[in-house]
Amino acid sequence: MRDYIGLTGVLFLVCAVMAASLGYTNAITHDRIQEQIVRANDEARKEVLPDADAFEILDDNTFSKIKSNGKYYFITEIYTAKAGEEVVGYAVKVVPKGYGGAIDVVVGIGTDGIIQGIKVGNNTETPGLGKNSATPKFQNQFKGKTWDNTINVIKSGTPKDNEIAALSGATVTSRAVAEGVNQALEAARELSGK
Repeated sequence: MRDYIGLTGVLFLVCAVMAASLGYTNAITHDRIQEQIVRANDEARKEVLPDADAFEILDDNTFSKIKSNGKYYFITEIYTAKAGEEVVGYAVKVVPKGYGGAIDVVVGIGTDGIIQGIKVGNNTETPGLGKNSATPKFQNQFKGKTWDNTINVIKSGTPKDNEIAALSGATVTSRAVAEGVNQALEAARELSGK
């Protein structure tokens, strides 16, 4: 019995030291991780709307109004993209749920309702399948799509104007990204008043 008490004490001590070490590591790296996330989001906005030279986050009032109808549940951020003083589009961050969890997607939409580009960021999709949503081949399918038509995912055949081809073996991921992009398009259309 004394051996169990001694082993339990040693195990407790090891766990306490490890927990303290993890807490300390988290405390010293938290700010750097947040900086990297902000930098990655800035770069994604610039990539999906290359004509813009500045991005202004949508004010809380307008963002709350957009989110209040309940149909934009994937949207987490909206930025107005400007070239000088002229609004040239919207950079909308959506986080749809894929096969492996949340997928960060930034969608660049011009004021004419045309997608300039999308950028798939952090995700926990299956390597070699859903992770391929971050490849240019998949992302480029969205360029040129408009807010006039809902984007649909097809498993085979040649995609029409309002369709994209699903990733092989990752239809759930493909549909999740398309759903997020569709919400971004609707929100941008609502913001533009068209």
